Amino acid sequence: MRFIDYLDKGASLGADAPCLTMDGRDLSYQDVQRLSYRIARGLDRSTIAPGEKVAILSGNDPLAFACVFGISRAGAVWCPINPRNEAAENKFILDQFDCSLLLFHSDFAAMVEAVRQDLPKLKTLICLDTELPFAPSFDRWLAGLAEDPYQRETIDDLVMIPGTGGTTGKPKGVMLSGRNIEAMTALTLMGYPFKDRPIYLALAPLTHAAGVLCFPIMTLGGRIVIMHHPDIGEFLDLIARYRVTHTFLPPTVIYMLLDHPRLDSTDLGSLQCFWYGAAPISATRLAEALRRIGPMAQLFGQTEAPMMISMMAPEQHYHPDGSIAMERLTSAGRISPLVQAGIMDADGKLLPAGSRGEIVVRGSLVMEGYYKNPEATAEASAHGWHHTGDIGYIDGDGYLFIVDRAKDMIITGGFNVYSIEVENALRAHEAVQDCAVIGLPDDKWGERIVAVVQPRAGQQIDATALAAFVKQQIGSIKTPKQIEVWDDLPRSRVGKVLKPDIRARLADR
Repeated sequence: MRFIDYLDKGASLGADAPCLTMDGRDLSYQDVQRLSYRIARGLDRSTIAPGEKVAILSGNDPLAFACVFGISRAGAVWCPINPRNEAAENKFILDQFDCSLLLFHSDFAAMVEAVRQDLPKLKTLICLDTELPFAPSFDRWLAGLAEDPYQRETIDDLVMIPGTGGTTGKPKGVMLSGRNIEAMTALTLMGYPFKDRPIYLALAPLTHAAGVLCFPIMTLGGRIVIMHHPDIGEFLDLIARYRVTHTFLPPTVIYMLLDHPRLDSTDLGSLQCFWYGAAPISATRLAEALRRIGPMAQLFGQTEAPMMISMMAPEQHYHPDGSIAMERLTSAGRISPLVQAGIMDADGKLLPAGSRGEIVVRGSLVMEGYYKNPEATAEASAHGWHHTGDIGYIDGDGYLFIVDRAKDMIITGGFNVYSIEVENALRAHEAVQDCAVIGLPDDKWGERIVAVVQPRAGQQIDATALAAFVKQQIGSIKTPKQIEVWDDLPRSRVGKVLKPDIRARLADR
C-alpha cells in the first residue's frame, strides 16, 4: 500500500466525513482527495518524476499533511523535515537526500532563503501559505490544475525517507517502503483498541510518531484533530470537545499533563487508547496516569523499524483482578505479532530468556536500509538481523525490558551498570520530574555514576536524601556518586535527553 491507499480507504467509508481538523475547520476525506490530485498534477508540471524526493518543512498543519498524499499520488518520495532542526541540519538533509522540491511554511522562510543557494539539486520551492520573492505560493503553484482523479505509478516501493533522530553525528536517511508502513499499520490495528470511527488528537509533530499513527486512523475513516502548537490546556479542551478516542504523547509531555490543574476536571471518558513512547517513562508517573487518565498504551520502535517492535495494550497494564501490574510498567511490552526479535551477544549469538544483550529484530517492519550509506546499512544488519543499538532482555512472560543504549553502559568498579535501571530508581522519587544518568572518568572507580535530575514544579531535591532513596532500591554499587539538580535537561528536537550534551557540560566544569 501507498500513503494514498489509506486516504482512499477512509474516503470509501464516507467521502464527506471529516478527515483533517484544526482550529474548528474541517477538510473532509473528499477535500483531501481532491487536493492530492491537484498536488500530484502540480508535481508533474514541476517535472518531478516518480521516485524523486519531495520535502515538507512545516509545523503541524492540515495543508502540509495533505501534501503527503499528493506526493504519494505523484509516485514521489516524502522526506519529512523536522521543523525544530537548525538551518545547517536541514541543508544537510535536503542535499544528502537528493530533494528536488520543497514545500514549506512561511514560518521557515528565512531559513529556506539562507540555505537555498547552496542546494543545487533543489529545483523548486513552494510556500504553503503566502507569496515570497523566491517562492510562489501554494495557490499560485496549483492554479489551473484539475481536481479530478489522477495518479502516477511508482518506480519501486520506497515511500518515505525520514532522518534518524540520533543524538550524535549527522542524520542518516532511513528508507521506508510501503511494506514497512503497511506492517506498522496492521500491527497498530491488531494490537490496540478501536471502536467505530476513531478520533485522533495530534499534538506531537506530524513529522514523527504522531504523523504515521494517522494512517491506521484513516483506514477506519477516522478524524484527525491537529494542534499547531503544544498547549496542555487546549489539549484537554479538544479531548472533551471532539470526544477524542486516541492520542500520543512522549513521557515529558505526559508529566506536564499530570501536573495540569484541569486534568481531573476534564471529561476523558471518550479515550480508548492513549499511546506513550519515544523515551523511558517513570513507572510511578505511569501508574498515576493509569489512575487519573485511563487507558494508557505503550509502543516501542525506532525510525528504522517504525513504532511497533513491541506493544503493550491498555489491558496489559493490569492484573486480572484489576490492580496495576507495577512489575510491567518499566517494560516495553511484548514483541509484536508480525515481528521477530531476539537478544544477541557481540558474536552474533542469540541468547536465552532473561539474558542481557542487544535487541535485534527482523521482518516486514524493518527498513530497506540507509539512503546512499551502504556501510551503515551493513553494520546495522549484521548477522541477518537489524541491530537496534538498545540493550535489553525478554523475561519469562515474554515482556521486553530495555535497560540501556549500548553506548551508554557504565563500567564502575568492574561492574556493568545500565543507566536506565538507575534512572528508573530516580524517577520513582516523588520530587523527580525527569533525569539522566551517565558515566564520567574516575581515578578510583574507572567510571563514576553521575545523575542529573530535574525536579517537579514546586519541589526541592536534597541530593544526599535522593542518593539514600536510590541505594535502598538498587544497592550501593548502582547508586550515583554524584547528583546534580538542573532546572531542565537538554533535549533533542523530538524530546529525547541529550546525554552527550550533559557529559560535555559536566566535563567542561
